[in-house]
Amino acid sequence: MGEQSVDVRALIEQIAKALVDAPEEVSVEQIEGETTVFELTVAPDDLGKVIGRQGRVARALRALVGAAGIRAHKRFGLEIIE
Repeated sequence: MGEQSVDVRALIEQIAKALVDAPEEVSVEQIEGETTVFELTVAPDDLGKVIGRQGRVARALRALVGAAGIRAHKRFGLEIIE
């Protein structure tokens, strides 16, 4: 596990905790592979806050993860787990 992916994981976790009502239920799992995928899990009541209207917040989070991947010369992805 590289240092860059740890930073991205922490970034996702910090942003998600700021968005939700139950920050203690936020967890980010990292799955290594050709593309490193981060799985974000939140409380069921907070799922809408992380996705946002018409998926805007989720799209913005994925854009941040993608930009971090470009900077690290790796491919990063984000999945929001229901």
